Amino acid sequence: MPTTAPTAPPPDDPFGGERVLDESGRIHATDAPVDLSGYRWEDWLTLGFFFALGLTVFYQFFTRYVLENSAGWTEEIARYLLVAVTFLGASMAVRRNSHIHVEFLYQWLPAAAGRVLSTAVDGVRIAFYGYATWLSVDLMPRMANLNMTVVDLPMSYVYGLVTLGFAMMTFRSVQVALRHWRRGWSLLERPGETEA
Repeated sequence: MPTTAPTAPPPDDPFGGERVLDESGRIHATDAPVDLSGYRWEDWLTLGFFFALGLTVFYQFFTRYVLENSAGWTEEIARYLLVAVTFLGASMAVRRNSHIHVEFLYQWLPAAAGRVLSTAVDGVRIAFYGYATWLSVDLMPRMANLNMTVVDLPMSYVYGLVTLGFAMMTFRSVQVALRHWRRGWSLLERPGETEA
């Protein structure tokens, strides 16, 4: 009995060759397995703060428009949760090396000059995030005496989350720089490639 090799799906097949209708005419689709291995602890922490932000904004909307008696604390807490999501989420972007960068100049530079400039960018990024972390650590104790406007909590909590975000960005930028050093190139030099 001869066997035939599977043929590649036509290029315009949106389902990759998988049949959508079975023999009885019913729709049959198989989802790809969910892979959460690409997420790190700061992703889950940021998701938690984002979820808390969503609940706070929903509660603000509910009390303002349904109960017609707005909860005064929701606007301030939502603002601080947004700050936490921003700085903690920025560490995710540093890890994935997905912050905005300009790669146009690297097309015209020789490869050796592009490598030197790319390494300098990694160094400046580490220095910037490290300095911002140091400033945040320095500012945190000074804010312990100042309370939030509506909620009776010290502002140092908010600055603590900012400090944590900058510290994670510094750590992740060191990891990215080491990855670029070992690999011998960065996305600036090869914009068509993808980060690991």
